[in-house]
Order: sequence, then structure tokens, then C-alpha cells
Amino acid sequence: MNPLSYYDPNDPYPESDGQPMAENTEQYDWLVKIKENLEIIFADREDVFIAGDLLWYPVPDRQTSGPIAPDVMVAFGRPKGRRGSYLQWEEAGIAPQVAFEVLSPANSRMEMANKLRFYEQYGVEEYYLYDPKRNHLDIWLRQRERLRQVSHLNGWISPRLGIRFVLTPDTLEIYDPAGRPFLNSVELARLARSAEARADQETARADQETARADQETARADQETRRAVQERLRAERLAERLRALGLDPNDLEN
Repeated sequence: MNPLSYYDPNDPYPESDGQPMAENTEQYDWLVKIKENLEIIFADREDVFIAGDLLWYPVPDRQTSGPIAPDVMVAFGRPKGRRGSYLQWEEAGIAPQVAFEVLSPANSRMEMANKLRFYEQYGVEEYYLYDPKRNHLDIWLRQRERLRQVSHLNGWISPRLGIRFVLTPDTLEIYDPAGRPFLNSVELARLARSAEARADQETARADQETARADQETARADQETRRAVQERLRAERLAERLRALGLDPNDLEN
């Protein structure tokens, strides 16, 4: 039984709806890709909370409104950290401002219409709905207390996130504010390894330069010591000559 289909006073806000995180591998890959790249973008912002497939309860009274679990949601003004669910009244009343949904064959039109109404009612500012099968993107932006569909999509930049959406003939491409493309976990791992390898090469090159500079310094020190030794040898010889009553300058001439 779906735990959200009945009310348990001992567990009024279940942390699971009994549904899978994703219906297929493509939906899961998109969910993870969007969430993890957003986590990277806002890694240094302690006031940005990002979650995937987390139940959001907008009000304490479940009879007024049950929860919805956006595929990905972003809440500005809320601290990072673990949550079993997003209880909005315990989050300073702040609703997630951005929601993402990735369609799967199991999603019905009625379900998606209900989600749109939910997001509109409870304060979402930007709503992104992507259908990988059709390679179709829908965007809604809050205007005058309503979520209104955006007509010009290609190259759209999110006002809240600063990310850019580009629909190619084959897929959706998303770019971070610096223009870098969103990557999947394998691509991110390869990029990290490549960056680590470049860092190791730079470190090795710097070590070589340091070693070369140390060698030059040692060589200069040797030349200085050799010059000092020669000067001391010359001074000792001059003293011996003077002790014998000879003038070193006469010998030089």
C-alpha cells in the first residue's frame, strides 16, 4: 500500500511514497545529471538546498494538500543538509523556487497537470519539464502569481540558476553560468581524473623547475666557495713571501 494513501498519526509525514525514484534508466540519468551539476554550481553556497526525488509537504494538513516529490528541486535561502522530506513550515515557510520533472512513460497527463497546479499554488518560480523520448522541453515562469509557459525556449537562461538550455535535434543540452556543459557522472569522473593528471603534471614540472633552480644555486655556491678558497690561498702565499723578505708584487712583475 502507498504510505501516502492513508494517514498514520504515528507517521504523519512519511519519507517515502513507495514509488521508484525513476521509471527507467534514461529518466534516472537525467535526474542525477541535473541534480549533481546543480550541486557543483552551488557547492560554495550554504544557503542553497538541492534534492532529488524528495517529498515536499507544503502545509501540515495533509487533507489540504498531499506531498509531491519533484525529480529535482532547488530551494534558495535554505541550508544544505540531510532531510527525510521537505516540510515547508519547518523551512521558514520557503517553497522550493525551482522544480524539474523528467517524463517517463508511466507519467500520465493528469499526473503532470496536477503537479503543475501544485507548483503554481505553492510558490515555485520556475518549472522545467523535459520529455527525453520526444526531446521536448516545456518551461513555466511565475508571472503575476501564476506559472505561465515560456514561448521562446532555445537558449533560455534560468533567472534563478543562471543555467542555459539548448535543444539540439537529438537531445537537451544544459550549460552552467560559465558556459560549461552539464556532464553525466562518468564524464564528470573523467574530467576530474584529467584535471588531476594535469595538476600532477604541473606539480612535476614545478618540482623540476625547483630542482633545476636548486642545482643552479648549488653551482653558484660552489663557484663562490672556489673563489674564496683561491683568494685565501693567494693571501697565504703572499704572507709567506713577505716572511721571506720578498715582495709579492715584484714576483708578479
